[in-house]
Amino acid sequence: MSEENNFEDVQIQEHKKFPCKNCGAFLTFEPGQHSLKCKYCGELNEILEEDIEVIEEDFEKMISEVCMDDEMSINVLQIRCNACGAQSTLPENVTSSNCPFCGTAIVVANESFKRIIKPKYLIPFNISKSKGQELYSKWIKSHFFAPNALKKMAQLDSITGVYTPYWTYDAQAESQYFGERGTNYTTTQTQNGKQESVTKVRWSYVSGTVSHFFDDVLVAASKSLPQKLANQLTNWNYSELVNYKEEFVSGFRTEIYQINLKEGFDGAKIKMDEEVKSLIKSNIGGDQQRISKQNTKYSEITFKHVLLPIWISSYRYKNKIYNFLINGQTGDICGNYPKSAWKIMGVILLVIAILAGIFWIMR
Repeated sequence: MSEENNFEDVQIQEHKKFPCKNCGAFLTFEPGQHSLKCKYCGELNEILEEDIEVIEEDFEKMISEVCMDDEMSINVLQIRCNACGAQSTLPENVTSSNCPFCGTAIVVANESFKRIIKPKYLIPFNISKSKGQELYSKWIKSHFFAPNALKKMAQLDSITGVYTPYWTYDAQAESQYFGERGTNYTTTQTQNGKQESVTKVRWSYVSGTVSHFFDDVLVAASKSLPQKLANQLTNWNYSELVNYKEEFVSGFRTEIYQINLKEGFDGAKIKMDEEVKSLIKSNIGGDQQRISKQNTKYSEITFKHVLLPIWISSYRYKNKIYNFLINGQTGDICGNYPKSAWKIMGVILLVIAILAGIFWIMR
């Protein structure tokens, strides 16, 4: 049985509904409050706090499916976007919505069951939707070359809160290398009848071993987020991790991972390999370094499956999709946007006019 299999004959446990202690209406999580807020009477219903012990799970056991039991896995009802392929859940009692990653309309008719590794931890939303909308609007307005039509769109209710899946990996790396150490030296040589000092490099062969323990290497398990943008959202405070509880995801979308555990570690190794190369060069020493061969082995590999809060805005402009992301914990922002050809041309013409004016004055 694989963690990527779809199950047509399993039953999914329904999402819990949380009634307001004051009026009985169903509640949604209130960012920054660690409580559920009633949208009808405004009552804050506190979420019972639990002691948290962050446990690293055994990577090899999970890959061999020894741990794919009810303690480590869960059956979920996923909604798939036919346009971009994003897989997520819908909030309670919502039967249709727009895909937060590309803006395409999706409905529950595109649903299926899937067995996944259960997320054990999450960082709750700290930035409210109104604050996120404010950050989004300011960001768009701060970019002069953004089309005016796009700035008007920013005033709309156009961001979606999504708990996004991530893997974190710990691993012990042992790397044997072969290479060369370059030592700079100065000599003189005659050029065009003149003696000049030149710097040359004396190379010597070296070999050795470096070891390093990697802690919490973060890999986005989403194929829906643009990787360049997702990689910019790195400023997460893991001290605010809490045990996964449905109260925290009430009223939000939850994306289902599309990059599985093994694929995620392949991505982590790319990140770790860059640091290993830096460590090797430091170990080689000298003024310059060359690495001719590197053999790295990873052991003691553990992982966590966590959900991280991201406010997402995706919009189509002239048949192209643009994305904007807000770290739902810190408010850090990143995004891309179209440039107005008319504004760019206007600036170019203005610069030409100013330069022409200066030239005319200085004649």
